[in-house]
Amino acid sequence: MWRAGDTAVLKAPGIPPIVVTLAAGPVRLGDDGVIDLSAEIGRPPGGESVWLGRSYRVLRPSLQDLFAAVRRGAQIVTPKDAVELLYLAGVAPGARVAEAGSGSGALTVALAFAVGPGGHVLSYDRRRDFLEAARANVDRAGLASRVEFRERDVARDGIDATGLSSVLLDLPEPWAVARAAHDALAPGGYVATFSPTYNQLERTVQSLRASGFDEVRALELWERSLHVGEGGTRPAFEMLGHTGFLAAGRRVD
Repeated sequence: MWRAGDTAVLKAPGIPPIVVTLAAGPVRLGDDGVIDLSAEIGRPPGGESVWLGRSYRVLRPSLQDLFAAVRRGAQIVTPKDAVELLYLAGVAPGARVAEAGSGSGALTVALAFAVGPGGHVLSYDRRRDFLEAARANVDRAGLASRVEFRERDVARDGIDATGLSSVLLDLPEPWAVARAAHDALAPGGYVATFSPTYNQLERTVQSLRASGFDEVRALELWERSLHVGEGGTRPAFEMLGHTGFLAAGRRVD
């Protein structure tokens, strides 16, 4: 059943999802006005609510909904790369993971969603303004209880945690954190990195190998939409091509 403080999404056909926090009383939705979802508290998800003359379903948010609601400051990891990073890093419910490079918090939201209520995400950034922006987006997603933010330059000072199942690096110099990531991981844990350029990728992969990581691999993902119609299905003219290179390795001592 819905409880006060839960994060919900309003969805109507043809309308982008609207993320909202349930509360007893009116809640402001950006600059569009207010909505009162008090009657939903104590009821199961899927109920109907009317706002500004339109009927919406009140649903549990998906990761797609939460990702779309992230307010961008720093450049964010795209969904295609974020999901693959979770796979490469072996992120699962109940996991203890760390990320370096909080940025706008998009990947932080994905990690917190994936580890579930029994997991924990430790998010580092050297810039306080990025930490504040990421914290605001995680709060808006209703996942704050799963995330701890720390202001720290891990390239200089290392990772002040051990026994982690995963470490994810979205930094200009991930190679500078390879050894620290190895030491912070539990045996069998994974590191995964995101780098925009070939030069960064090459140095990162070399550092992962030199730091003793096994199963080191690198890849890039492209995403192409399709226009689907009877007898006229074809690829879209535009596609989401290069956004970054991914690399990963596993601690196996």
